[in-house]
Amino acid sequence: MGLWQLLMRLPHCLGASGPPRRLWWSPSLGNISSVGSWRGQPSKCPAYWNQVVSEAEKIVGYPTSFMSLRCLLSDELSNIAMQVRKLVGTQHPLLTTASQRSLAEITELIHTALLVHRGIVNLNELQSSDGPLKDMHFGNKIAILSGDFLLANACNGLALLQNTKVVELLASALMDLVQGVYHENSTSAKENYITNDIGISAWKERAFLSHGALLAKSCQAAMELANHDAEVQDMAFRYGKHMAMSHKINSDLQPFIKEKTSDSTTFNLNSAPVVLHQEFLGRDLWIKQIGEAQEKGRLDYAKLRETIKAGKGVTSAIDLCRYHGNKALEALESFPPSEARSALENIVFAVTRFS
Repeated sequence: MGLWQLLMRLPHCLGASGPPRRLWWSPSLGNISSVGSWRGQPSKCPAYWNQVVSEAEKIVGYPTSFMSLRCLLSDELSNIAMQVRKLVGTQHPLLTTASQRSLAEITELIHTALLVHRGIVNLNELQSSDGPLKDMHFGNKIAILSGDFLLANACNGLALLQNTKVVELLASALMDLVQGVYHENSTSAKENYITNDIGISAWKERAFLSHGALLAKSCQAAMELANHDAEVQDMAFRYGKHMAMSHKINSDLQPFIKEKTSDSTTFNLNSAPVVLHQEFLGRDLWIKQIGEAQEKGRLDYAKLRETIKAGKGVTSAIDLCRYHGNKALEALESFPPSEARSALENIVFAVTRFS
């Protein structure tokens, strides 16, 4: 799903008039009493992620699938963009709408470029089963060039928005992304992967850089393009930040909460549940558990997964995910009730519901 485009277009609709429409359940918008408290109460109708996205797409008026990138780079869309540029300097409402959609697509391009670049393979760690070296080397070249091509298009589109603050926000988000990926790569180096000592505070900082900054600053930029004041922009930033953090923790939790998980399924030893497990357990006992899960020089992920699930890391990560979800909902309270706000709330509910 094109989550980034969707989350970028919905904030622009926050000021829309009309009564709020709860898609599946209504939150009780009280104060947060603890990390583990949760304000969303599920109704009898199950809320599925694709249903949440489908309803939200109806509000923004177009689908947000990855295939829309093909349209973004097509000649036809370029011709449309050229015609829209003729409206620059006028007060036609189409111009404002086209700036908002362009920003959403730019954000999606940057995010996709990062994913493509992350597909680069470490040739020094290749095994014979991975394929011929020359093919893997060629694949790396394609990944680099493709990612750079997407970034170049994003930068070009960003310049066409002609808003220096938006350019500054997205440029700083890109800088954060690079810094976050650098930290991730340095902590997952082969020789330090298992013995790396990272606390939850450091994990949050790195997760924001690599996963939260782009969405947070893009939401803020959307409010800037809509001519909202600094306070509204700050609320949009907070929503994007906490929504992204909640989404990241949800992703980290999947190997530990799925009903059916293959014994060969690996997981990141620097993911949120593992980091929290290590904090509760203590460094020495964690190293001992790692050693007990080693068999013939290889880590038995199935055994280690069960050990982590027996501790407090998984439940604490769920609490942390819901905490960030609550903070995202709290940021939305400053916006008037609308279908867009309800859709943004339900997106939060979709990534914080674990039963």
